[in-house]
Amino acid sequence: MLAEFMLLLSAAPVQALPPDAVAAVATAPVASGIDYIDLVRHASWPVFVVMVLLLVASVMSWFVIFRKMGVFSRANREAEEFEGRFWSGGDLNALYRTATERNRVVGGLEAIFEAGFREFTRLRQQHRTIDARSQLEGAQRAMRATLAREVDALEHNLELLANVGSTAPYVGLVGTVFGIMISFHGLAQNKQATIATVAPGISEALVATAMGLFAAIPAVWAYNRFATRVERLSVRYESFAEEFSSILQRQSHLDEA
Repeated sequence: MLAEFMLLLSAAPVQALPPDAVAAVATAPVASGIDYIDLVRHASWPVFVVMVLLLVASVMSWFVIFRKMGVFSRANREAEEFEGRFWSGGDLNALYRTATERNRVVGGLEAIFEAGFREFTRLRQQHRTIDARSQLEGAQRAMRATLAREVDALEHNLELLANVGSTAPYVGLVGTVFGIMISFHGLAQNKQATIATVAPGISEALVATAMGLFAAIPAVWAYNRFATRVERLSVRYESFAEEFSSILQRQSHLDEA
């Protein structure tokens, strides 16, 4: 049976395709990728407004991310450098003069040291009216106030990252809802409903969702990372303030003796 079928197949006449069919196959359009810029440009105005808001939020969050990266790197570097000078056994008065040089802005551990030592020195000059305990407590209050300002400076603008990370997906979802609503409204008015009539609207709606996620994910990651670094630096500052308080306490006892 197989031999007879092969014999009949070989005997069947072979006809060439007509020229029109060959030309149609040769000129058939090749499917291309999605043009995201074209989707944004031709988006309906509610979806376009949502996309612009998400783009602005993303740009602002990336600006804060790069800026805070520099702030934390500088804070860690300055803390390492000052701790090396402080624990090298140098004179505290010399460190204080260096911290209070004209046109020099100090921060971090050096600012905490400068505030505590300045208040301690000021109160020590009033030794006849203020006892050693009051001198130490005054220095500790000055260091706590400076520590709070330094931590607040480190946390500055982190709330923007938290807000972008928590709200951007929902803003993108609003654009998605508007895009789908507009697509189905146009579908109801079109008698010949095909996938081609609703595909652009649904595509722009999904682009709004994707933009919301692209804006939120880096913001959430950066906020969690920076919040951890703020906590570590805060613990480092508090530990230094406690250790420096012990040094000032011994100094006040020596003055009394």
